[in-house]
Amino acid sequence: MAEIKLGVLPDRKPIKLSIHVVPELDEALRDYARIYASTYGRSEPVEILIPAILAAFLESDRAFAKARAGNRNGGKS
Repeated sequence: MAEIKLGVLPDRKPIKLSIHVVPELDEALRDYARIYASTYGRSEPVEILIPAILAAFLESDRAFAKARAGNRNGGKS
Protein backbone atom coordinates (compact mmCIF):
# COMPACT_ATOMS: atom_id res chain seq x y z
CA MET A 1 0.00 0.00 0.00
CA ALA A 2 1.32 3.46 -0.91
CA GLU A 3 2.17 5.93 1.84
CA ILE A 4 0.41 9.26 1.46
CA LYS A 5 0.91 12.49 3.40
CA LEU A 6 -2.58 12.62 4.88
CA GLY A 7 -3.16 10.12 7.64
CA VAL A 8 -6.47 8.57 8.60
CA LEU A 9 -8.95 11.28 9.54
CA PRO A 10 -10.09 11.29 13.17
CA ASP A 11 -13.67 10.52 14.12
CA ARG A 12 -15.61 13.68 13.30
CA LYS A 13 -19.05 12.49 14.34
CA PRO A 14 -20.53 15.17 16.61
CA ILE A 15 -21.53 14.20 20.11
CA LYS A 16 -24.63 15.91 21.43
CA LEU A 17 -24.40 17.46 24.89
CA SER A 18 -27.14 19.22 26.79
CA ILE A 19 -26.19 21.96 29.24
CA HIS A 20 -28.00 24.40 31.47
CA VAL A 21 -26.68 27.95 31.75
CA VAL A 22 -27.57 30.80 34.05
CA PRO A 23 -29.52 33.68 32.49
CA GLU A 24 -26.47 35.97 32.52
CA LEU A 25 -24.44 33.50 30.47
CA ASP A 26 -27.32 33.00 28.06
CA GLU A 27 -27.48 36.77 27.55
CA ALA A 28 -23.70 36.98 27.06
CA LEU A 29 -23.77 34.16 24.48
CA ARG A 30 -26.60 35.83 22.57
CA ASP A 31 -24.68 39.13 22.66
CA TYR A 32 -21.62 37.28 21.35
CA ALA A 33 -23.68 35.86 18.48
CA ARG A 34 -24.93 39.36 17.61
CA ILE A 35 -21.40 40.78 17.68
CA TYR A 36 -20.16 37.84 15.61
CA ALA A 37 -22.86 38.58 13.01
CA SER A 38 -22.00 42.28 12.86
CA THR A 39 -18.28 41.50 12.66
CA TYR A 40 -18.42 38.82 9.96
CA GLY A 41 -21.66 39.72 8.18
CA ARG A 42 -23.24 36.34 8.76
CA SER A 43 -25.38 35.04 11.57
CA GLU A 44 -24.66 31.79 13.36
CA PRO A 45 -26.89 30.37 16.08
CA VAL A 46 -25.49 30.29 19.60
CA GLU A 47 -25.63 26.48 19.49
CA ILE A 48 -23.15 26.51 16.59
CA LEU A 49 -20.85 29.08 18.20
CA ILE A 50 -20.58 27.37 21.60
CA PRO A 51 -18.34 24.47 20.42
CA ALA A 52 -16.01 26.94 18.68
CA ILE A 53 -15.91 29.15 21.78
CA LEU A 54 -15.10 26.15 23.99
CA ALA A 55 -12.44 24.88 21.60
CA ALA A 56 -10.78 28.32 21.45
CA PHE A 57 -10.83 28.55 25.24
CA LEU A 58 -9.27 25.10 25.70
CA GLU A 59 -6.64 25.73 23.02
CA SER A 60 -5.58 28.95 24.75
CA ASP A 61 -5.32 27.44 28.27
CA ARG A 62 -1.62 26.61 28.64
CA ALA A 63 -2.01 25.07 32.10
CA PHE A 64 -4.68 22.72 30.75
CA ALA A 65 -2.50 21.75 27.78
CA LYS A 66 0.46 21.01 30.06
CA ALA A 67 -1.63 18.98 32.51
CA ARG A 68 -3.30 17.09 29.67
CA ALA A 69 0.06 16.25 28.08
CA GLY A 70 1.32 15.07 31.47
CA ASN A 71 -1.69 12.81 31.88
CA ARG A 72 -1.11 11.33 28.43
CA ASN A 73 2.55 10.65 29.29
CA GLY A 74 1.72 8.71 32.45
CA GLY A 75 1.97 11.75 34.68
CA LYS A 76 5.43 12.78 33.43
CA SER A 77 5.51 16.47 32.44
